[in-house]
Amino acid sequence: MIRISLDLMGGDFGPEVVIPGAAKALDRHPDITFIMYGMKDRCETILGKYPKLREKSVFHECDVAISMDEKPSQALRRGRYISSMWRSIEAVKVGDADVVVSAGNTGALMAMAKFCLRTMANIERPAIAAIWPTLRGESIVLDVGATIGADSQQLLDFALMGGAMARALFEIDRPTIGLLNVGVEEIKGQEDVKEAGRLIREANLESLEYFGFVEGDDIGKGTVDVVVTEGFSGNIALKAAEGTAKQIGAYLRAAMTRTLLARIGYIFAKGAFDLLREKLDPSKVNGGVFLGLNGIVIKSHGGANVEAFAAAIDVGYDMAKNGLTQKIDNDLKKYHAKRQPPIGPEAA
Repeated sequence: MIRISLDLMGGDFGPEVVIPGAAKALDRHPDITFIMYGMKDRCETILGKYPKLREKSVFHECDVAISMDEKPSQALRRGRYISSMWRSIEAVKVGDADVVVSAGNTGALMAMAKFCLRTMANIERPAIAAIWPTLRGESIVLDVGATIGADSQQLLDFALMGGAMARALFEIDRPTIGLLNVGVEEIKGQEDVKEAGRLIREANLESLEYFGFVEGDDIGKGTVDVVVTEGFSGNIALKAAEGTAKQIGAYLRAAMTRTLLARIGYIFAKGAFDLLREKLDPSKVNGGVFLGLNGIVIKSHGGANVEAFAAAIDVGYDMAKNGLTQKIDNDLKKYHAKRQPPIGPEAA
């Protein structure tokens, strides 16, 4: 069984989306059990509509819900130990759950997760990894907003964590890693990025294959399995891609309804347009993964619909099923063992 903890009150719609999303995920993965945290008056009636889900769930009442606009510091002061967000994270800490999924306030979720779970040994800062649709299928991009700015060692840590996630999600032995840069030439880019490239190349890691520098258009091409960057540029890239997808969709809708001939053409091409809509649908790749913590935390889009939230649970299921935390821990230990100086007479 994979045990998933849910913050029922997170997101723009709370239990009205989270509970049906959980029911949909359970249909896909019958080996899930849920631990749910939320306000009884809002949750129990909805949960009662899904008897199969109710049977596979344990519900815990919480009187405090973190709002989407609360500052992280305020959320910690008000919601520590008692909110649905905190208690759902705590379930992972104490071993009651394998993974937590929340659509709540990103800043508050990260702050609570760091405070409750703590960062892994040798990890200075966590990262948020996003699953990115590409021409080749899917890639992983990190960091997309947890850390603004990162030095060369932190970028190497991101590469190790992203590589472990790619192995867990895509089930490949040696994922390819690229550092996002303004050009592919070794002389281009900021010093920290160039130094990170040198560190990754010289580390000669068994768990990943270093591709080199990649540019912004390589993300959508799927040039590498994992794209590594710091949170400022990663978040801008993510929002730009989401905006571009919406822009293309708006252009297509306008073009297909402009004339009678266009409407007739749309009827014949409907299958192709449905496939394009499916590829551009952000709900199909919902679920950012907080990496570098002593536990698996999945962040769903706050405005996610039922299908999107179910997709976030799918990501959490895959990460827990394939041992994400253990893979990251093993990779970090192997890397840092290589860095240790020899001990004994040969060290002299």
